[in-house]
Amino acid sequence: MAVLYLRNVSDDLMRRLKLLASREQTSVSAAALRELDEATRWVDVPDLFENLPDVQVPTAEILAALDEGRSTR
Repeated sequence: MAVLYLRNVSDDLMRRLKLLASREQTSVSAAALRELDEATRWVDVPDLFENLPDVQVPTAEILAALDEGRSTR
């Protein structure tokens, strides 16, 4: 597992991380890792979309199917 050191962390950010960690009864490091994980979770999504197959279904057909499904509720 990699190690990450952060420099130039503002006093205000450190205060907020400590508060967050205290509320969650965890360490500042664990709270910071969780926040970084959540903040970067979707960074790979554009790459995922690029690798999806093109199924050649027109948008109008998709919208019509949605409308039909909604009208039967």
